[in-house]
Amino acid sequence: MTDTTTTDPAAATGEGFRWIGKPVKRKEDPKLVTGRATYVGDVNPPGMLHAAILASPHAHARIVSIDTSRAKALPGVVAVLTGAEAAEVVGPMTAFCAEPVPQHAIAVEKTRYWGEAVAAVAAVDRYVAEDACRLIDVEYEVLDPLVDMVEAMDPAAVKVHDTLEGNVVFHADKSYGEVDADFARADRVIRTHARWHRMGAQPIETAGAVCSWDPFTASMTIWSNSSFYNFLPWSFASMLGISTSRMRMIPCAVGGSFGSKHLLNKVIAISGALTKVTGKPVRYLEDRLENIAANDNVGCDRIYDGELAITDDGEFLSLKLHCIDDYGAYFQFGPGQHGCALAQPVGPYRINSLQYEVSAVLTNKVQQGFFRGAGADHGNFILERLVDAAADELGIDRAEIRRRNFIQPDQFPYKIPSGNVYDSGDYEGVLDRALTLADVEYWRAEQKRLRAEGRYIGIGLATCQERTAYNATEWWFLYDNPPLPATSTPESIKIDIDAFGGVRAELGCPVWGNSPQTVASQVIAEEFGIDPADVSIEHNDSTSGAISAGPGGSRLTVMLSGAARGAAGQLREKMIRIAAHAMEVSPEDVELSDGVFRPRGVPTHTGLTFADVAMKAHLFKQTNPEGESSGLVATYTYDHPLASMPTEDRKDTGAFYPIVSHACHIPIVEVDPESGLVTMLKYYAVNDCGTVMHPKLVEGQVIGGIAQGIGAALMEEYRYDEQGALISGSFREYLMPSSHEVPEIVLEHQETPSPVTPYGVKGAGEGGRLIAPTAIAAAVDDALKPFGVWIDELPMTPERLVEVIARAEDRAEDEESGR
Repeated sequence: MTDTTTTDPAAATGEGFRWIGKPVKRKEDPKLVTGRATYVGDVNPPGMLHAAILASPHAHARIVSIDTSRAKALPGVVAVLTGAEAAEVVGPMTAFCAEPVPQHAIAVEKTRYWGEAVAAVAAVDRYVAEDACRLIDVEYEVLDPLVDMVEAMDPAAVKVHDTLEGNVVFHADKSYGEVDADFARADRVIRTHARWHRMGAQPIETAGAVCSWDPFTASMTIWSNSSFYNFLPWSFASMLGISTSRMRMIPCAVGGSFGSKHLLNKVIAISGALTKVTGKPVRYLEDRLENIAANDNVGCDRIYDGELAITDDGEFLSLKLHCIDDYGAYFQFGPGQHGCALAQPVGPYRINSLQYEVSAVLTNKVQQGFFRGAGADHGNFILERLVDAAADELGIDRAEIRRRNFIQPDQFPYKIPSGNVYDSGDYEGVLDRALTLADVEYWRAEQKRLRAEGRYIGIGLATCQERTAYNATEWWFLYDNPPLPATSTPESIKIDIDAFGGVRAELGCPVWGNSPQTVASQVIAEEFGIDPADVSIEHNDSTSGAISAGPGGSRLTVMLSGAARGAAGQLREKMIRIAAHAMEVSPEDVELSDGVFRPRGVPTHTGLTFADVAMKAHLFKQTNPEGESSGLVATYTYDHPLASMPTEDRKDTGAFYPIVSHACHIPIVEVDPESGLVTMLKYYAVNDCGTVMHPKLVEGQVIGGIAQGIGAALMEEYRYDEQGALISGSFREYLMPSSHEVPEIVLEHQETPSPVTPYGVKGAGEGGRLIAPTAIAAAVDDALKPFGVWIDELPMTPERLVEVIARAEDRAEDEESGR
């Protein structure tokens, strides 16, 4: 059965639940903390070979020749494949774009970024495979690299792909509402520029796969840490040149992803090619340097120019955003990240109209993909910087200007100019609670006191959206002729109850650092009136028939709750019918409480236990209601509860990310203007993700996201030299926050339940990450106000801050001297 609409009366209050909202024990933990979980590195089928790759030392070069004879002669080597040879057994990697930008896991004819694979080896162990790679002789014709996205836009620039007319692979300029009219009636226009450099997920476990080819049945078994094994299995099968019906993908435990393991094309294609030519299982698990330089999904790299039309009393009228986005060498997801950004371009504010222009540019860098935030974080940055600039120009407090423009609670559901819908919210309530939590007046007094001592602290503020529970139209509505106009991102579950009342559920999604087992057990226990500890959870593989879009886009709690509730509801109703028949009452007069079926309103009735009814369902058909089948098993697919199609003219995107969480962050920082060092002193956040499914799980997601946001704000960056070589290719150069850089984080929750989701829940997986960089930028900006500094570039490394301060001081001197 498939459900397409959901309304939950209890969601109006978010109260009255037994297990929803409770910090039950996390089911995923025992295996993980005792080392019993099975990761890709733990999969060792008999006869397995190990793969290694030879990476290109050039960002842009033609492959003139490859000699693999010395590598093949090394004892222990079983196979060596060049790109051309691999292309004979596996196809190009799946790309969800309309443009002709083919990508092979091993480069064919030309390398397009530093670190791209040019050959792969399968050997008896990884050591031999790595040694063999060093015996491969490659002759390159080095070409001019494209490192700067603006230079790459020049029609005269060298092309990354000869199949394209230039390097601007995609361009769109969309207007929603009366933009020109709104700008014409504005009293002033606030303009600012923003630059956000690329960063990556850097999960503790790299991407990997074990592929095992059976030539007799033309079938393949794959163990991988990809999340899309039950959503897009056909994309892997097509790449591997096999039928989906002859492919079995088995999920492994995932040591972190943050979006970077959605489609793991490279590791699966390389392992798949090598197992086909050797007839033996092959494991390819990226080493750390390969993962940093050449993983499937790194973050966005953008330049923004923004304009906000306002009145003199601070009312926001219209917004113009112009974005240049460096996609790297390939275009695997098309402009999908900008679909994501268009879910919330106006933030929590009443803005009447919007112009959104994007130029997607190809350069000689590893390709962009979906990484936690998926471009919405960058949109938050430019919007909040515009809001702060408006407040500063008008002399209005930054909190007050937000308050004046917030969407009000009685305006929900609220349709934004682009067409997405926000389901619910109380943004002023979140702001007020955050200002109280942070005791901003105390910190302002501290700021004044410390400035007298020559110290500079700043108080940041950001009020941002977290769009959650995406629908597939996000990927393609920017296209006029989309390559795959999918319209659903469903989630499935199977629940069965044995004859003794034991409850088991099979999920189609992996454990990805989130907690699907815990969430599913809470929902099932809530519906059956049992303890979550009594619910057994398993993860099925791609042959189960379950459809699962998996984690990503902060969707899983919403969608898995809907699926689990639907399946449990079917079984509960069947058990009520059987119990009612046995007790000779109407099903409408039976209630299930604490695992016992009783006549409603008769608490003294002994009733029938959960196990009693389960036994009747399994073995007593002849005494059950007529027409009731034996057994207790239900499979349920839950579709998006509030999604609509884009219009044909694309002037309305439709509702595609309508379950919208919100948060206010207030970080406190100190900046040393001499060294540019930023020290995080304290961090306050109030989060509203509807009904909190599990307080500890949400706390972990938000605090972890804030820590990751600190990295984005202050240090994490992919840096390339003029030749396109990655110069931040190890953790000596690619810096990440440690416990020393992450301050005490004080987190509270406001609960504004969604009126359309099970239990009123909303997503919470990206909220910390989506907001923290913007809030920290505002804090540093506030700290350096005496220097006339305006922060418009992330990360704010010490070098950049020293340079920004120096430029501001030079400007001040020029103005003072009248130059």
